[in-house]
Amino acid sequence: MGVPMARRLADAGHPVTVWRRGTGVTAAEAVRGADLVVTMLRDPAAVREVLAAALPGLAPGATVVEMSTIGPEAVRELRALLPASTGLVDAPVLGSVGPAADGTLTVLAGGLDGLDAPVAAKVREVLSVFGTVREAGPLGAAAALKVAVMSAIVPAQVLIAETFAYGTAHGVPREVLADVLAGTPIGPLSERLRVPAAETRYALGLAAKDLSLAAWPEATLATAARRRLQEAEAAGLGGRDLTAIAPHLEGPSTPHAHSPEAGDGARTGRAPRAVPLNPPTVPATNGMYSHAVRAGDTLYVSGQAALDEGHRVVGEGDMTVQAEHVFRNLERILADQGATFEDVTFIRTYLTDMDLRMEYGAVRRKYITGTPPASTTVEVPRLFMPGLLLEVDVIAALP
Repeated sequence: MGVPMARRLADAGHPVTVWRRGTGVTAAEAVRGADLVVTMLRDPAAVREVLAAALPGLAPGATVVEMSTIGPEAVRELRALLPASTGLVDAPVLGSVGPAADGTLTVLAGGLDGLDAPVAAKVREVLSVFGTVREAGPLGAAAALKVAVMSAIVPAQVLIAETFAYGTAHGVPREVLADVLAGTPIGPLSERLRVPAAETRYALGLAAKDLSLAAWPEATLATAARRRLQEAEAAGLGGRDLTAIAPHLEGPSTPHAHSPEAGDGARTGRAPRAVPLNPPTVPATNGMYSHAVRAGDTLYVSGQAALDEGHRVVGEGDMTVQAEHVFRNLERILADQGATFEDVTFIRTYLTDMDLRMEYGAVRRKYITGTPPASTTVEVPRLFMPGLLLEVDVIAALP
């Protein structure tokens, strides 16, 4: 989404600096001197990480326009993170890559009323490059509106996919069922799933993430749809278009279910009882384990250590640095499932030197506040890589 949006800004005559994670240039260097900073990232953890890294380079009086889908709680966290002199607008969008390139997105904007009039006018001008701007109210209102919209659109498509699966199981061809549904109020959505898109317009994994932002107790339909999507994601379909949920749920009776990237759940049509999870917000594993596994409403998180994307030790010899890295990883894994450290029921820590437990404990208390979970801390002679001082695993009850 960010690429075509940046291109539209440049084509409209705005001077644009484009930055993405992993390029070698720091976020602080990228934003230095900019009056307006636009973020379009995957999830709340990614936005927090990038803006925290950008803080040293933010110009006094700069305005941040956050356009990712992260929910109102994350917007409030960003407001607390950013300096008071930095303006903040939440402006998530409705639409996919095609509308982003065409300038036909619907931009939901919150917080414009909190800016000085000239700054608000500048933000409106920039946002109008992307499409139609709909002002939603105070800061956080647009983020809430986006989650509310997706809480209807995404579960509806999962429901239609289940309807196709029911029809297939009872000998009703998808084309026949789709033709009948076309004449009903859900006709436009059923057309989306009639023939699953070959090109990814809205990734299934992103849809699962969006529904995790709507994980409030009364959201039973959204929660059920999210689980369906997470099962499909575990079957290797996270990067496919959301419409891939239809052949996935239909099971082995359709040729789509035998795609090379499909896992056991897709081949058998049975939802896996254990769903492996490897969020893109944490460095990839070595392929021998998953960062976490969800079983029902319980999340089991593998031992996290201070390793970067190249599997190199971070902060060798420094317990504080390594502990910060470990707890940030844990935070991102929990956030991927809509959880926080308040949902952790058990934490286990392995230290190579118990004399460093005070430094470790100081970091742990920053992340785990209030009544602590069940806990075990042990000293071990060594961990799986030289230079590592600790490893931490947790169990969480998902909201």
